[in-house]
Amino acid sequence: MMEAVGGFGLIQIIFADVILSGDNALIIGMAASSLAVGYRAKAIAYGMAAAAILRIMFAAAATYLMAIPGILFFAGLLLAWVCWRFFTELRCHANMNDTPATSVVCAPRSDRRQFIAALTTITVADVSMSIDNVVAVAAIARDNLMLLVFGLGLSIALMGFCATLVVRLLNRQPWISYAGLGFLVYLSLDMIHDGWPHVAAMAQSAMVGS
Repeated sequence: MMEAVGGFGLIQIIFADVILSGDNALIIGMAASSLAVGYRAKAIAYGMAAAAILRIMFAAAATYLMAIPGILFFAGLLLAWVCWRFFTELRCHANMNDTPATSVVCAPRSDRRQFIAALTTITVADVSMSIDNVVAVAAIARDNLMLLVFGLGLSIALMGFCATLVVRLLNRQPWISYAGLGFLVYLSLDMIHDGWPHVAAMAQSAMVGS
């Protein structure tokens, strides 16, 4: 069965999933790590479920999704917003023990409100990363439905496994959150860069047409 799929395409799918699912797991893990212990498992479960549903929806419309001009550009903008949310959260947590003169003023929130805020961040991130994942997998799989389904299933499995590990790691070594944020900023800029030529071409065509 796997021979029908194509060995090289299978390797490409696995490689893309390891990278892109790791990114999604990092986002879910970072959002969940700032929550009270009782809410972490719920946030991870929600993030995985939302990402799975979004990937299936986007995969069903993969042909149309890839035809949207600048889709990666707008996905990158969504991820940039997520990076800003993470940055403000990290500043609040990092300055809790600082002196009043140097600390950042952060409005106190209940565990439930923090949970809702984390779910909002995870949802926006899932949209961005699901678009990126599906576009990459669909570009490799092309018309091979079997390869596409395998890629989506693998990405969801990897996400669930990695997100739990990320939460544990961040709780033991909080400084890694900043390294993760730096990586997400890079990924956001990379998506914006890759998608910009299509947006620029579309804007130029609109200007010529007018």
